[in-house]
Amino acid sequence: MVKLQDVMQAMERIAPRRLAEEWDNPGLLVGSPHDEVRKILVALDVREETVERAIEDGCDLIVAHHPLIFRGLKAVRTDDATGRKIARLIKAGIAVFAAHTNLDSAAGGVNDVLAERLGLKSVVPLAESAADGEPGLGRIGSLDAEFSLDDFAACVKEKLGLSSMRIVRAGDRRISRVALCGGSGAEFVGRAAAKGADVYVTGDVKYHDAERAIGLGIHVLDAGHFATEQPIVARLAERLEKELGDGVEVVAETKSSDFFQNL
Repeated sequence: MVKLQDVMQAMERIAPRRLAEEWDNPGLLVGSPHDEVRKILVALDVREETVERAIEDGCDLIVAHHPLIFRGLKAVRTDDATGRKIARLIKAGIAVFAAHTNLDSAAGGVNDVLAERLGLKSVVPLAESAADGEPGLGRIGSLDAEFSLDDFAACVKEKLGLSSMRIVRAGDRRISRVALCGGSGAEFVGRAAAKGADVYVTGDVKYHDAERAIGLGIHVLDAGHFATEQPIVARLAERLEKELGDGVEVVAETKSSDFFQNL
């Protein structure tokens, strides 16, 4: 019999909580460590449709990348989206566990999976972690060959399943060294430039981030928050299943799509 505490210990091995940023809220958000777990749904977000699928599929636990609760709640109201989800989860007996920035930084986590997807070699952390000797946020590595920005962008679109992508073009610099940060990582564009990256791949890039990148002479590919993090879902499901053995079924949420759509 697998208890939620066993899953929490497995997640601690995969994404140690000490790697989380101070502002983050990873860990057990709904449920009890003493709950029995027979089936787990791994997802990027705890959306209403994610809760529906967990209920329909008989899951006892949702392991998500993005925390359902970020800040302290003063009320759980069912006319509010978060409160409504919490109420439905509790009524259905479904727990929620989140691994967010700790999974971003962890070895084999969001950024390593993204770097692998993009074919980077000799990959090292882009930023330092608060935990001594541990990897931090972002990654930087090299490609096997040199590419033009347009050719590399086309490759990223294909590997991430994108129909379009925003590009910040900083001259005609060719690309052999790539920095990246899954999700929202525009704050690291200066660090990427300082470490010699020719291009920075991330999501949620703002206007003045783009202006700064051009000033620094580094291209930016805004591949979106969703697309740069979604690859972790299937990988995390595989790792969690190996950690827990035959006592529990682990499935990946693959039906979700980006909130943003292009017309």
